[in-house]
Amino acid sequence: MKDIVFCSNNCFVLYSAAVQAKNSENKESVPSMPQSPMKERPPKAFHQYSNNISTLDVHCLPQLQEKVSPPSSPPIMFPPAFEAAKVEAKPDELKVTVKLKPRLKAIHSSLEDCRPPSKKWKGMKWKKWSIQIVIPKGSFKPPCEEEIDEFLKKLGTTLKPDPVPKDYRKCCFCHEEGDGLTDGPARLLNLDLDLWVHLNCALWSTEVYETQAGALINVELALRRGLQMKCMFCHKMGATSGCHRLRCTNIYHFTCAIKAQCMFFKDKTMLCPMHKPKGTHEQELSYFAVFRRVYVQRDEVRQIASIVQRGERDHTFRVGSLIFHAVGQLLPQQMQAFHSSKALFPVGYEASRLYWSMRHANRRCRYLCSIEEKDGLPLFVIKVVEQGHEDLVLTDTTPK
Repeated sequence: MKDIVFCSNNCFVLYSAAVQAKNSENKESVPSMPQSPMKERPPKAFHQYSNNISTLDVHCLPQLQEKVSPPSSPPIMFPPAFEAAKVEAKPDELKVTVKLKPRLKAIHSSLEDCRPPSKKWKGMKWKKWSIQIVIPKGSFKPPCEEEIDEFLKKLGTTLKPDPVPKDYRKCCFCHEEGDGLTDGPARLLNLDLDLWVHLNCALWSTEVYETQAGALINVELALRRGLQMKCMFCHKMGATSGCHRLRCTNIYHFTCAIKAQCMFFKDKTMLCPMHKPKGTHEQELSYFAVFRRVYVQRDEVRQIASIVQRGERDHTFRVGSLIFHAVGQLLPQQMQAFHSSKALFPVGYEASRLYWSMRHANRRCRYLCSIEEKDGLPLFVIKVVEQGHEDLVLTDTTPK
């Protein structure tokens, strides 16, 4: 007689031929199990898998030793299980079901743990940030700008820069002060001594045209004509932008033409409200910003000569950081000693320059340069003017 043990999904089933024969004689299965002849057990047990008994996963299968176990070993291995096992009587076989707890880790390395990994950051990875603003009860009056300014003065810190001086330069065409909007009259360009024109006011004049280098030609001619022409919108003199419709006499300032809703085109032409086409046009220009290099073509030699010839002037001639104040003069007896092969040294010459300070790093100060006469020879004087310090005077017989 042979015993066959079937294992499926942590459930053990024991089948015995002797028990089956005994079951046919006596229907009571439990008392007959200790009387089964277990002495003739073969030294080797056969194991098979069956998947049609339970849906639990098989995690491990204990192997029986090759040595012959004692007759009482099978009932001793699972004494609690056999007592609580459910026994069903069938005409052909005896079935014993024993439920075991699943093991945490498989013994064999070939079997992998199919359990899903636990979430380490579950409930901790994502959090919502909440901000609570507490408003005090009662009447709260926010400080005004004057109170803030006074508080900053007490602290000794300044956040606001010094107010920029007002720009009193006036355009000769539209008579407006200071630089205009980028998408409007644009920046001021120097035409002559103390004469300024807006870029677009000059560019959109009928006579003016622009070269490839960015020079505006005939600006002075347009200015002379504008002194006699009256604007149709504001009725002031200086209008130079006329309607390009044949035999139309309407003429405007550039800024007035925009206010009157004139139509500008990409080929530098303009039509007044009476002659402009209805609706939009493909060649219409609606943006007037000029970021390229544009300047007024002028005779610089004549301009410098006009500066020198004027005795009394209330303007400033500046080249970079050098500001010109007075040109000075030379008498006939001084010509021999007050010049060199490269420069003249007129007595009374005066200019100032803004340059780096000799006392403090990253700070600028004013250097006042002048030429005087001493013993029939030129004397070069540099006066250092710096706020918070006494004036420093440096003199020498050569400009170097």
